[in-house]
Amino acid sequence: MPQLASTPRERDGTDVPAQDARPARDRGDACPGALRLHSADDGALARIRIPAGLLNAPQAHALAETAARMGDGHVDITSRGNLQLRGLDGQKGAELAARLDEAELLPSPRHERVRNIVASPLSGLDGLGHADVRPWAARLDELLCRSEDASRLSGRFLFALDDGRGDAAGLEADVTLIALPGRSEALLRVGDGPEGMRVPAEDAPAAALLAAETFLTAVRESGSRVWRVSELPQGREQFTPRLAGRLSSRGIPARLVTGLSTPAGSPPPPGVVDGGAGRCALSVLAPLGRLTSAQLHRLASLAEQFTDADGGDANGELRMTPWRGVVLPGLPRADAQAGLRQLHDAGLITDGASPWLGVSACTGLPGCARSHRDVRSDAARPAAGTPAGTSLLPVHWSGCERRCGRPKGDVVDVVAGEDGYTVAVQAEGSTRERPVPDGELAHAVASARAERE
Repeated sequence: MPQLASTPRERDGTDVPAQDARPARDRGDACPGALRLHSADDGALARIRIPAGLLNAPQAHALAETAARMGDGHVDITSRGNLQLRGLDGQKGAELAARLDEAELLPSPRHERVRNIVASPLSGLDGLGHADVRPWAARLDELLCRSEDASRLSGRFLFALDDGRGDAAGLEADVTLIALPGRSEALLRVGDGPEGMRVPAEDAPAAALLAAETFLTAVRESGSRVWRVSELPQGREQFTPRLAGRLSSRGIPARLVTGLSTPAGSPPPPGVVDGGAGRCALSVLAPLGRLTSAQLHRLASLAEQFTDADGGDANGELRMTPWRGVVLPGLPRADAQAGLRQLHDAGLITDGASPWLGVSACTGLPGCARSHRDVRSDAARPAAGTPAGTSLLPVHWSGCERRCGRPKGDVVDVVAGEDGYTVAVQAEGSTRERPVPDGELAHAVASARAERE
């Protein structure tokens, strides 16, 4: 049975703060996991790694039941497509571990915090990518759990698998694999530098792991304490040649590619995703990234009902996304609208007309001691009165200046302080901000979100 460890109180445990470039690491990595719980003001928090966001329906049912019986009744989706349980009793970690182990969510207790793998959530579903990256995800996870070195990675180190559409490649991962046209090769990138290497597609997962192990070697030789590739004290000038040499020694041919830029692909919009051959997928978002246990049960039941309805695997499949959504693949097209109505009735975001679209928030009170306000409750009032529109700027509500969980790119920052909120528009390389009285907050947020229309 996996053993439980505990960590001292850090922050709310939802996500790293927005201002996290080259931080000073004066202590060990306290990133929470399923066995290393984080102590928050609303109880203990567990973060369960879900490589590539892939769950089967029995696992989803098990997590929903665990949230209802042991936590606050919610399952949070993180910006890496992982899942969090809050409001746990920190003294019942062994019971939690047993439940997760029984659901086959802990294949290696020593590696459970380093299984951070994001992937294109529509890969293999809509014909837009160059390859289905799910086999890469399964193989990379298997190799990670076998690697002694990989167990020393930080819980923040991230792998991204992009099927060629550019969505996962824009998530600032430490190691990225991108499927290339023709399906015979993949592009391997380390960090966000302008260089990469073309490697055979069948060797892509092994190459990604070797890049992570090479990073650990560079960290050890530098004598510094860093957790991400971007934090290497001497940059990546010597990293690519070293990695190329190690790939060659393992029999993996690699060709250097220069002049790379970071793509800006779009996340799956809510609604029906046509998959051809009479099949489709459903894409939904969780308001503020939170699923109730009842909503997760509903998603799992729908996956069981429709996935492989021709008599194949009845376990169903759910794909958690880094944009705090869920994709259900494999539905017969004739049943898609009925399934979408079920999820809409369950309170999920199912189309672009939802006022919750583009609204995110940190944990806030009562879960985080640093927060000045209950930002989730405060965010609900302007969201309910904001007309939806695809051109609206996203808005992120933060309980303090740390801005945990803030999305990348242009955004309206609503930040709580001791005396109220400040609304700031971060767009087109500039920032415009002003304090706003509570009585004017809803109007100010709605106006700020519409500034680029």
